[in-house]
Amino acid sequence: MTLPEFFGCTFIAFGPPFALFVFTIANDPVRIIILIAAAFFWLLSLLLSSLLWFAVVPLRDVLVFGVVFSVLFQECFRYIIYRILRSTEQGLHAVAEDSRITDNKHILAYVSGLGFGLVSGMFALVNLLADMTGPGTMGYNGGTEIFFVVSAVQALSIVLLHTFWSVIFFNACDNNKYVQISYVVGSHMLVSLLTLLNAQELYKTTLLINYTITIGTGVLAFRAAGGSARSFKRFITCQ
Repeated sequence: MTLPEFFGCTFIAFGPPFALFVFTIANDPVRIIILIAAAFFWLLSLLLSSLLWFAVVPLRDVLVFGVVFSVLFQECFRYIIYRILRSTEQGLHAVAEDSRITDNKHILAYVSGLGFGLVSGMFALVNLLADMTGPGTMGYNGGTEIFFVVSAVQALSIVLLHTFWSVIFFNACDNNKYVQISYVVGSHMLVSLLTLLNAQELYKTTLLINYTITIGTGVLAFRAAGGSARSFKRFITCQ
């Protein structure tokens, strides 16, 4: 059961993001560079939040403390990469093989968001994937046997959410829509804090709220990128 469980959870968490990478990013070197740069900035946010957690000794055992400041650091670095991409658009336009990368600002947001999400999902799941390889993984420390599947589904959610959040965040910064910026930070904080409920095995509650936010955020990102009911219908009908 160990290897099937390992590959199954891996494909659940990273199958759709890998497909997004292959079909929308892999064929353009500039997009790959932006994705890697975004992943690096997420790692920097993790480093700073870890240093803060290590420095504040009395609160090391308080998970809420670490979660809150981790989210705040991630959003700060999302803004930093936004500023960097906007200030280097002319240079990107000069080297980009596909002019749509710079002509359509939402592509930059999408690629950087996917970079954020991929590395975030990897860090959330990599240790669990290592445990899945055996010798036995039916339940975790005596817990329910669906723990690993739930973790994989939540990792997929966070990858998609980071992609959607970046599209909304970049568009909000371009147009000074502070309500949307607040939504990104607030929903990110809520989703992150919801993971703490997994310790009580409240998986149905966390997944229901998590994917409700994911779908709603996806709709908002679609609208922020200029989508409409008419364009969605044309996409579905391949017109």
